[in-house]
Amino acid sequence: MKKSYNAILVLFLAVLSLHTSEMFAQQDAQYTQYMYNTLSINPAYAGSRGGLSILGLHRSQWVGLDGGPRTQTFSLHSPIGESKRVGLGLNVVNDEIFITNETYIDGSFSYTIPTSDTGKLAFGISAGVHLLDVNYSEASAFNGGDPLLSSNIDNRFSPQVGVGLFYHTDKFYAGLSVPNLLETEHFDDSQNTNNPNATFLARERVNYYLTSGYVFDITPDFKFKPAGLVKLVAGAPLQVDLTANALLYDRLTLGLAYRWSAALSALVGFQVTDGLMIGLAYDRETTDLQQYNDGSYEIFLRYEIFKNPKRLISPRFF
Repeated sequence: MKKSYNAILVLFLAVLSLHTSEMFAQQDAQYTQYMYNTLSINPAYAGSRGGLSILGLHRSQWVGLDGGPRTQTFSLHSPIGESKRVGLGLNVVNDEIFITNETYIDGSFSYTIPTSDTGKLAFGISAGVHLLDVNYSEASAFNGGDPLLSSNIDNRFSPQVGVGLFYHTDKFYAGLSVPNLLETEHFDDSQNTNNPNATFLARERVNYYLTSGYVFDITPDFKFKPAGLVKLVAGAPLQVDLTANALLYDRLTLGLAYRWSAALSALVGFQVTDGLMIGLAYDRETTDLQQYNDGSYEIFLRYEIFKNPKRLISPRFF
């Protein structure tokens, strides 16, 4: 068995052996290129691009570490009606880590209110389902016959409801969102253990997101955008992402990012056509975990259709 597999297996089984009350605080999947994948964390973003926007994203985290997270996201959203104040969106996320697989399917609704000549404030709500699979047969227990590992969990269903706010102008944006307000308890196996005081509990925790960014026009061919994301969830460390992107000739995007006490990242994007964009990102851990993996990779494709493409002076940076 490889050293990397031993590391994550020992960690997982050590957590199982603790039998404390509320072992897992479930967190949403993380993204380095969050500024292009905002619908996954904020339903108020639906329709804000001004046309039909379709995005597919894949993230392989901690490559080389067996059981490392792998995430796939598909989303589409568009404004509807002549006023374009109403936005509708669909978001599907598949998140796999070690022996667990989670699928999120959400529909989003937003309503936008103009606040000035360029400013718009959108209110959003989402609703959907969460499906959880846990395949205990892929784990190797130290002690045979452990009742916690006796049966798999297949398509465990739970509802989801999220809310968000999103304000933007041509150069600035800020968002505040909670993708899921419900703290669902997925399973509690305390009755299946030999210790009546032991509890094995997995619970969805409320994830709070704050995002913001600004575009500086340095020259006609060079635009600079600092951006940031803060994620807060009980039972987990505060996540802070700081990103600096540069857009060159309205085509090539180059960037660097820092995830507080976690990773350094490099980003590159290219606007292939007015409607098609591709983006890549690489993360390298700044923690001891780096010795067990080769970093994290992320790629996305975005395709957009606008009714009035001539109105787009330059590609939207967010």
